Amino acid sequence: MVTTEFAFNNKIHTVIKSLPFKVNYKREPRMCFDIRKKGKNEKAEQFVKEMKDRHKEVKAVLVKSQEEMKRYTDRNRKEAEEYSVGDKVLISMKDFLIELMKRVTKKLTEKYKYIRPYVIKKIISENAVELELPVVNVRRIVKY
Repeated sequence: MVTTEFAFNNKIHTVIKSLPFKVNYKREPRMCFDIRKKGKNEKAEQFVKEMKDRHKEVKAVLVKSQEEMKRYTDRNRKEAEEYSVGDKVLISMKDFLIELMKRVTKKLTEKYKYIRPYVIKKIISENAVELELPVVNVRRIVKY
């Protein structure tokens, strides 16, 4: 774990364009031990001030990057349909074809894009419902 952490901290991050270790400590990571002096130091206070400023800059860059990622992800996202207990839904065959129906012909898969209606037994979250089958993600179902 220590080696992995060192490798991560010693590589330039694509978003902040710097080493994560250097952002946190304003220096390159050490490869060996050295003796540190104790006591109050003006350089240490200056270092703390500079680090706070650097953290603010990095936080702003990361927030901007996060917003860009969200905007990119949301552009093809649509609102999830609301389901309630007792609704009948069909399950999409899209993901099951590869796993369960390897021998089914293409004509059959094009003809039957959804499996028979199932009744929703329980709403687990806005992205998952429990049917007469195991838990299913809502993007695999449509109302009957």
